[in-house]
Amino acid sequence: MNVSEKIAVCSRSFSKNPVLRAELLARYAHVTFNDSGDQLKRERLVDFLKGHDKAITALEPIDEWVLSRLPNLKVISKYGVGLDMIDMAAMRAYGKRLGWTGGVNRRSVSELVLSFAIAILRHVPATQREILAGTWRQQVGGELTGRTVGIVGCGNVGKDLVSLLQPFACRILVNDIRHYGDFYAAHGIEPVALENLLARSDVVTLHVPLDDSTRGLLDARRLAMLKPTAVLINAARGGLVDEVALKDMLQGRRLAGAAFDVFAVEPPGDPELLALPNFLVTPHIGGSSEEAILAMGRAAIEGLDDNQIPGTDIG
Repeated sequence: MNVSEKIAVCSRSFSKNPVLRAELLARYAHVTFNDSGDQLKRERLVDFLKGHDKAITALEPIDEWVLSRLPNLKVISKYGVGLDMIDMAAMRAYGKRLGWTGGVNRRSVSELVLSFAIAILRHVPATQREILAGTWRQQVGGELTGRTVGIVGCGNVGKDLVSLLQPFACRILVNDIRHYGDFYAAHGIEPVALENLLARSDVVTLHVPLDDSTRGLLDARRLAMLKPTAVLINAARGGLVDEVALKDMLQGRRLAGAAFDVFAVEPPGDPELLALPNFLVTPHIGGSSEEAILAMGRAAIEGLDDNQIPGTDIG
């Protein structure tokens, strides 16, 4: 057991998990957990992290302002896979080390996406609302089997989703800045330009990180390329889609449906969007299966010791 280093756990999810707490405490004698359940930002985040050598963070914003006030903090280990909340240039500038493992929650996210696609195609959100309002009628939906699925981003989650789609005999289109030729050939995948994917797909699902190159990726112009019968899914990162334009398309029935687990601002502040019968919303639960929580937590524990100053290829 390490009795010299002090560890801070910012993540509320990690902090309330008894298995992860026990496993971390078996390694480190001095651990401060976020037992208050507060969302830590700016001054409160700095105050929480002061006096600690290493930290486990999740959705807490780690920027230059925060790092400049924590000279003794050596390591930040990421609970989860998204890195958009961490300023990598500032990490390098201040010599902070990063513990990070990609893809540890991929099955949790890909299963949620699959459930989204089926639920929207079968009008599950709309029919549930009708039943709760006192209307009992059968709506005729469509099957996922045989449809064209467009996957934007074929990293860990995108590849895992491909494996889950195999029994559904879907045609799969992929758009990615990298080319995974062997993987595409093995699974009969067609790599295409983004505009081509949007125009041809029955289901479009996003699996890219949020950075300067992807922010606002699906703006009003690109959203208009989708079929009126298409379904859009975002379980990746908020900020990838113009939510105002999305609402307009859903209201005008120029898009059949959408399912979002993430938003530019969370919780989202547009009640009109959330109330639409052809919109399915969940509160950022993509990585919140019991299995994924343990996998992410254990990876974060390992990252406290297995880490490095992030290179320019990250962030």
